[in-house]
Amino acid sequence: MKFNVTFLFDNKNSWFYERFKKQKLILHKKYNFRFSHDYKKIKKQEIVIILSYTKILPKNFLQKNKLNVVVHSSKLPYDKGFAPLSYQVLKNKTLIFNTLFKVSEKVDSGPIIKTNKFKINITDLYSDLRLKQYKSIVRLIFDLLKTYPKIELKEQKGKGSYNKRRNSSDSLININKSIKSQFNLLRICDNENFPAYFIHKNKKFIIKIYKVDM
Repeated sequence: MKFNVTFLFDNKNSWFYERFKKQKLILHKKYNFRFSHDYKKIKKQEIVIILSYTKILPKNFLQKNKLNVVVHSSKLPYDKGFAPLSYQVLKNKTLIFNTLFKVSEKVDSGPIIKTNKFKINITDLYSDLRLKQYKSIVRLIFDLLKTYPKIELKEQKGKGSYNKRRNSSDSLININKSIKSQFNLLRICDNENFPAYFIHKNKKFIIKIYKVDM
């Protein structure tokens, strides 16, 4: 008998889904896979894998499934909340952890199942960062699926930290400061969806950044 697995994505935060829908899924002899953007259409799954999802799911939904998991790109309990990768880049981090954990009522606080990590370069821009993050998360997901139902839960230890939601105003560049001092901010700006910008003479000017090999 196969296990039913649903990948749940957020309509408004689609960067992961756009890549994952092209991903070659393995282990079809063990699992029945499906994708969803609406938790209300998901019924009694063995595993629900929640990816790049920004809303809090109701308790009655979570109770219907045997296992609900999330991957968060930080070494939990640190950098809980929003945009963990972006906040770590701003702190000059070059080694990023992914934590796969069981969903609990408190945000990003459930017991840890598996972790892995990936390296980023100090010249990586938004698209580079997202691609490395994506590949690392996919490895972690398939590691879980290969070993399931053998899993070990470890409670998070320590107080940790929490990141607030980032919005377009966080991409504001200070024209009185050097580019070098603000390079990490430029690196995490998406040229299309939330580009960097500055204000001058009561006008807003958009900045887009690209990397060219020399």
